[in-house]
Formats: sequence, structure tokens, C-alpha cells
Amino acid sequence: MKTVVIGAGIAGLVTAIRLRDAGQDVTLVTKGIGGLQLGQGTVDVFGYSPDRVDNPIAEVEKVSSSDPAHPYAPIGADAVRAGVDYLASLLGGLLEGSVEKNYLLPTAVGALRPTSYIQPSMTNGVCEAGKKLLIAGPRQLKDFYPQLIAGNLARTDLPDGGRVEARPGSFSIPARGTEADSSALRYAQALDQPEYRRQFAAQIKPLVKEGETVGLPAMLGLNNHDAWRDLQDLIGAPIFEIPLPPPGIPGMRINQVLVDMAKEKRVKVILGSPVTAGTVENGRIVSVTAASAGHDMVIPADHVVLATGGFESGALELDSYGLMSETIFNLPLVGTDIPEPTHGDYWGDPQPMFRVGVKVDSDMRVLDASGDPVYANLHATGGILAGAIRWTEKNGEGIALGSAMAAADAILGGSK
Repeated sequence: MKTVVIGAGIAGLVTAIRLRDAGQDVTLVTKGIGGLQLGQGTVDVFGYSPDRVDNPIAEVEKVSSSDPAHPYAPIGADAVRAGVDYLASLLGGLLEGSVEKNYLLPTAVGALRPTSYIQPSMTNGVCEAGKKLLIAGPRQLKDFYPQLIAGNLARTDLPDGGRVEARPGSFSIPARGTEADSSALRYAQALDQPEYRRQFAAQIKPLVKEGETVGLPAMLGLNNHDAWRDLQDLIGAPIFEIPLPPPGIPGMRINQVLVDMAKEKRVKVILGSPVTAGTVENGRIVSVTAASAGHDMVIPADHVVLATGGFESGALELDSYGLMSETIFNLPLVGTDIPEPTHGDYWGDPQPMFRVGVKVDSDMRVLDASGDPVYANLHATGGILAGAIRWTEKNGEGIALGSAMAAADAILGGSK
């Protein structure tokens, strides 16, 4: 069986690897490098609904049974559990956590963000009353402001009462040479090297007071996933990473592992080739057409998985007349019957258009207005599913992974 997966975000990569593990012939075709590098390098299952959620999988179960328009309704809690477990097994220790609990982690502005699975380099940053934090970063790094982070953390009440104690610190060390403006990527590459870690730790160690845990920008190694442990030993105090604005090093780590794994497992990865159309015979997509330099490629398919994301990735479009559309197969969208798809209140309610997407059944097959599959072998996963504003609800990875597992299992089980 030949499956074409369109999109290289977390939903596309996990679907492709899962199908390949089961012996499928899988081609993953994508116009870009996927969105994992833009994320925090964590797994959000459910963070807000609308209040902060303590038990994310319980909220998935609640919403899936009470809100038929939400993507968790067709996905179901079992698929979410399976998807998160499968990703954790693929990453081999790069993620830890539970779908039954949300951790509260500091953000780059000093807010507290709930998330279910985190990287080990972030574990020491889980906020508890009375915890003493030193928030420190190099002066040469843009987009990391210790005074802002520490100040906001120190004045934030924790859910169970109390606050952390936080103070700022800074030090001077460029990522390379004498450059005055270093990026997180340059630092991460430098911190892969033992000698640079020793120099970096030597700048931080004199700042640390007894009993403090040190919060550092999330750039403590890119290819060396244990660089932070060595740095912690050199500093002599617990440390943790605070994610930066995108692109983010923790997301890059996950993306690199999954892309390398897909290639090692002989998934055919075609990068830089947007899919523009599909050929339909007898209600099934029998091939997709991908644009490439010099000529178009026609890729045969027994199944197609659409993992292209939503408006943010260009999979959905809003034109100047207010009309919304899916850009490859012109699939029917739900949620478009809204008077104004956008509004001008930046700090107000979420933009209505971001609930728009495709409707699917429990096999993740895209449905038409009558509730029938548009194409018998077309499945959709991740951000293109209608009914959730993922960054507000903090459930993007849960939706992506749950739908990836549901689609893959349907394909492997021979859905018709």
C-alpha cells in the first residue's frame, strides 16, 4: 500500500513514521520544513477550557463527549493517549510527562504556561511556592530579558497559593568571536562543544546563590541532548531552559530527531515541492501532483493524509472578499458561516476564522455537508481540523498526535 502524507509538521511526521513502521510505502511531500521549529518543544494536550486545566486528558474526555464540533470529538481520548505515548517512544527520553497532569513552566515574558510533556532540560523550572530562581542570560542574546521574566514570575500567584522568589542576572559571553548580537541557534551550536560549556558555566557560577535554581534561555545544545546536564554539573546548581520566541531550539531538537528517523526508516521525503492537485477516480484520490523545478511530479497513492496545518501555514486562505478555502483539493470547510472572520481587537476574543477547517469522522476522513466522506481514502490530521483555536486552548500537539494515530490506524485497518 502506498500512502502520501502532505505536510512535515508533527502530525505529518508522526503519521509517516507510524505507517512506515507498519510496512507501508510512505512518501512525505512538503512545501517547507514544517512548523515544529516554531513551537516550544513541548506537548500541549489541553491547557485552557477556558480556565486553566489541571488534568488535560480528563478535559479531552469531557470535551469529546460534550462538544461535537471540537476536533477531540472524532479523535477521542484513547487516540490522544496513544499518539502522545508513541511520540515519547520515538524521541527516546527527549520528552517526559503525563497526559493526566499539566506542568506550569515560565515563558519568555515570565508568565506561567501549562503543558503536559516537557523536555528534561525544562523539568527544574516547574514552579512551586517558595522556590528560589535566578533568571540569567547573556547580554549578547536578543529576545531574552531576565529582569522582565523574574519580575513577572515574582508577582504571580501560583494556583495552590504562594509565589516563587525570582531575581534577574546577566553575564557577557558571545556565541562566537566578538559578535555583539548572537542568536539562540549560534549559542546552541556553541554549547554542543565541551570547551564552550566550560566557558559559559564560568560566567554563570559566580551569580548563583545558595538554594537557587537557574533559569536560562532554551539554547543549551542542539545536537547534544545532554549538554544541559554537563552545564548543570559545571555550574553546581539545578538549571532549566525557558523557551524563547520562535524559532525555538527545543522544537528544532524534536524536528531533527523525527526527520532523521523518517529518512532512516526509508520514508521518501520530498522537500520544497508544494502539492497542487489530486487525480480522482471512483471517489478516491489515486495520485497527487507536486510542483518542482522543471516539471511537476505525479505521485501515486492508495491513501492520502492531509497534514498541512491551517491559515498560519497557507493550507487555508481568506481572500479579499471574505471567502475561505482549502488550497489543494478545494475541500468543504465548516465554520465559515460567520459575519466577520476577523476583528480588530488585538487583545480581545480570538479571531473567529481560526475555528474554520475540515470536518472529519473517527477515521479522520474529510466529510462533506451531508456527513459523507469527500474521498474514501483522504484523511486529515492536525491544524486543518475545524473547531479549536489551538494556541488559545493550548492543545495543538494533542490534536495533531491524536488525529495522526487515528488516521494511521484507519489506514492500517483498511478503512473504506
